[in-house]
Amino acid sequence: MNRTLDSKGRWRNKVVAFRMSEAENTELDTYVQLSGLTKQEYIIRRLLQKEITVLPNPRIHKALRNQMADILDALHNQAVGDEVMETIRFIATMLGDMKQTGED
Repeated sequence: MNRTLDSKGRWRNKVVAFRMSEAENTELDTYVQLSGLTKQEYIIRRLLQKEITVLPNPRIHKALRNQMADILDALHNQAVGDEVMETIRFIATMLGDMKQTGED
């Protein structure tokens, strides 16, 4: 039996696997990267309908900057599809939820 003790002292020894399309996997990877969580923690929180709080840090800032640059390129090319619009909504929600520290 494979037993793994996580940082909160929980034994995580159950494996859950599922298949995704390439597009779904890309979308999931984007959300995981922007959340700052591990893929496992992101999926668990989403499946259990727990809140995902993004704490700003340099890695998140870089991911947001890169994602916004990709969106800007797509908008310039007028190739705005459903995936791009969903990513824009996700980022806008995240940015709205971020607490600005030391700024007005």
